[in-house]
Amino acid sequence: MVIPFSEVFLAAVIHATLQVSLGSLLLLYHASIGKHVRKKTRNLVDSYIVGIVVLVFLTLGSMVFLLDRYFEKPLYVEELVIVVGMLVALAIATWMFYYRIGKSTELWLPRGVARFIGQRAKTTNNSIEAFSLGALTSLAEMPFTIVLMVVSANSIMKLPPLYQILAVVVYAAITVVPLIVLRLIIRKGQTVVDVQRWRVKHKNFFRLLTGIGFCVLAFFLFTFEVLV
Repeated sequence: MVIPFSEVFLAAVIHATLQVSLGSLLLLYHASIGKHVRKKTRNLVDSYIVGIVVLVFLTLGSMVFLLDRYFEKPLYVEELVIVVGMLVALAIATWMFYYRIGKSTELWLPRGVARFIGQRAKTTNNSIEAFSLGALTSLAEMPFTIVLMVVSANSIMKLPPLYQILAVVVYAAITVVPLIVLRLIIRKGQTVVDVQRWRVKHKNFFRLLTGIGFCVLAFFLFTFEVLV
């Protein structure tokens, strides 16, 4: 069980380093602070995080179910080779265009999608809207996360049923750790501007970290799933 859990953990950590959900949460904070009382802002943030957790949990759980229902066994070696190639391609994509050129943290999202998410963040006034915003940002990140979930679902299939549920929960929980940390930082007195400046300063580090993560996961899969 060590290898499957390791693959799930590594995929979840890479997922957590992606920035669409974190950037959208900052937009929500920026729009909410000053417009709502502090307690309502916390409720909106909590609902946003729950929306992400629920969508990730349901998506990954559905993948495990589909693999088990229609394939009845983990992916074949030939299919894993394709997955490894996709992970390497995502690493290259992360290094080349995940962040747009310039002194900002503007991401790869199409302009229309980015404007829509930004507008939704500005107009979010209740927990249901915040929940749906969290789910929306998770969907927007799917081009980079779907392969991570395929890897995780394939690994989870090798675990006993109870451990499968635990692995899905752990994956979903890890993906929102940066959001929880941001919530705690803001609560301790840091401003949204301070956090954004820190993100701009370290964006190349995160770009490098995420790309290396994809490569490490690809190497891990190739070593322990393809070659054995």
